[in-house]
Amino acid sequence: MDFQLSEEQQMLQAAARDFAQQEVAPIAAQFDASGEFPFDTIRKAGELGFMGVEVPAEYGGAGMDTVSYVLMMEEIAAADAAHSTIVSVNNSLYCGALLQFGTHEQKEQFLRPIATGKAIGCYGLTEPQSGSDSANMRTRAVLSADSSHYLINGKKSWITSGPVAQYMLLFAVTDPEKKSRGISAFLIDCNAKGFVRGKSEPKLGIRASATCEVEFVDYRCPVENRLGAEGEGFGIAMRVLDSGRIGIAAQAVGIARAAYEASVGYAKERKAFGTPIGSFQMIQQKLADMKCRLDAAHLLTLRAAWTKEQSKTDGRRFTLEGSIAKLVASETAMFCAHAAVQIHAGMGYSKELPIERYFRDAKITEIYEGTSEIQRMVIARQETGLR
Repeated sequence: MDFQLSEEQQMLQAAARDFAQQEVAPIAAQFDASGEFPFDTIRKAGELGFMGVEVPAEYGGAGMDTVSYVLMMEEIAAADAAHSTIVSVNNSLYCGALLQFGTHEQKEQFLRPIATGKAIGCYGLTEPQSGSDSANMRTRAVLSADSSHYLINGKKSWITSGPVAQYMLLFAVTDPEKKSRGISAFLIDCNAKGFVRGKSEPKLGIRASATCEVEFVDYRCPVENRLGAEGEGFGIAMRVLDSGRIGIAAQAVGIARAAYEASVGYAKERKAFGTPIGSFQMIQQKLADMKCRLDAAHLLTLRAAWTKEQSKTDGRRFTLEGSIAKLVASETAMFCAHAAVQIHAGMGYSKELPIERYFRDAKITEIYEGTSEIQRMVIARQETGLR
């Protein structure tokens, strides 16, 4: 297997690293403390093509591949996980769905402004009573008598970028009797009447990534804004999450890398009993374990990205590879962040360094877009064929 990146991929990686370290890293602590949405840097990310990496140039994107996307995500996450969360939802969940299932007209209206970074997209699947059990949704979309529009009512929760998004990819029940086969997908204008944003959630980590509950109150969605056919929504959601998990894996790798690199630097500089703490075997063990897990997570994420790219020609699903990468990378992020706090000791617990932020940010990667428990279930089912 050839692990060499193409010249184009290396150029994107370098551009993402420069942007992340020069523009994002210096403001990360400030926006983490305030919880404000980083409009300026996200707008710059759009100008650099980071908000629509895999979107073809004809729709305003960078027109690059999935490996390029994860390389970019890792660099931004290493500077600030909150920024990478915003970028991930835009790319994987929103743009990815439109690319695969949208019509040309839908792409022109709903994809182009998101891919260029002129607007923010969000993904409406989770509800207050349905997290991992996503098929158990209650939001209803009822087709009008003249078949011109759907009337939508219901609530969605934990909507990343919900407070600031212009467009949403929404999943709602159109035929309750068919259960998961009665779910459809819709493209929503978040500024239209009937779209009600709730308060922003006060989160443990990724605090600059705005999250809220959304309520639909007699929202009228034109029938031409349905994504795919009626009843195809749940399948669309699951296929999109396959891609989303690769993005979260890359995010987790970035967090883990930042925690590891900070720990190596600190182990060389910090002295105890007259010698650098990196010479102590217990610290060396932590660093070695961090490095092994980090490399494994990075390579599994690249494999998942490569497999997804191959699927564009052979049509093969990459569910297994995406779930493996997401599971290993998210647990690696938590492992490395925990070890980094321990290595830095009191300074790791202080807000003077970003270590405690890595710890808080890492946890969510084990939860959203499929918990670690769900990933293990998906992996086991893929391997055994049993349900």
